[in-house]
Amino acid sequence: MSFLAIEWNPSIGIDLGFFVIRWYSLMFVAAFLLGLRLMKKIYIEDKIPEEKLDILFMYVFISMLVGMRLGDVFFYSWSYYQNHLLEIFLPIKESVNDSLFGLIEGWKFTGFTGFASHGAAIGIPIALYFYAKKHLQKPWLFILDRLAIMVALAGFFIRFGNFFNSEIYGKETGSNFGVIFKAAGETAARHPTQLYEAFSYLALFFVMWHLYWKTHKKQQIGFLFGLFMAVLWSLRFFIEFLKEAQVEGREDWVLNSLNTGQILSVPLVLVGFWLMFIKSKKIAN
Repeated sequence: MSFLAIEWNPSIGIDLGFFVIRWYSLMFVAAFLLGLRLMKKIYIEDKIPEEKLDILFMYVFISMLVGMRLGDVFFYSWSYYQNHLLEIFLPIKESVNDSLFGLIEGWKFTGFTGFASHGAAIGIPIALYFYAKKHLQKPWLFILDRLAIMVALAGFFIRFGNFFNSEIYGKETGSNFGVIFKAAGETAARHPTQLYEAFSYLALFFVMWHLYWKTHKKQQIGFLFGLFMAVLWSLRFFIEFLKEAQVEGREDWVLNSLNTGQILSVPLVLVGFWLMFIKSKKIAN
């Protein structure tokens, strides 16, 4: 049985004439709106005042963007940004043939185009430590257990956004199975690794949602967050074998076999297993 490759060449978003709403941005918005709605149900179940949910949103949103941005800068693209420090903090890039809004020559508006999920994996937990201490008066892992469920769902939307952007795709399949990313100039079928990750994360979300509502695992501090870390970053580790290198010259770090993303995933997986089997304990009544 043979499969026909899918030619993928979508628009970058909804063109309003004066501004284009990118599909990737819409996926981010969808992730946050649905995540907030579901997190509200969890707060009600845990008898946490709903007004503290708005504060949680700000902590997560800011720490995610900052973490993902700095993750890309320092983990993947420091060789470029060390000579373009201004571009780390501003959504512009140097361009000899362009001008910024027709006013400033030598620059163009690009938006923030570089993000790395490993940075968010560091930034969000740090922010939530201060949130749990200041606003919940509960253990740090209490909020991490619950938010991890929403982050798994957000991962689904974000990877769908990557698919719309024709980025972070996989290696050539060597067959007529796969996706031809026409928007990226590709002519051969490649693994749609964005979709592999997206649906894996969606499955993880449903498993964690079930464990929270139908079992006593939410009473085991650190278990759900540990499960999230162990499973999500294990998925990332193995799917990385099918991906094209994201940064030229940094794709191989160990024995010419593991790339940057895999190296960064290993300690996160180990932390997950430690939380699940060693750290987690029952909440005192």
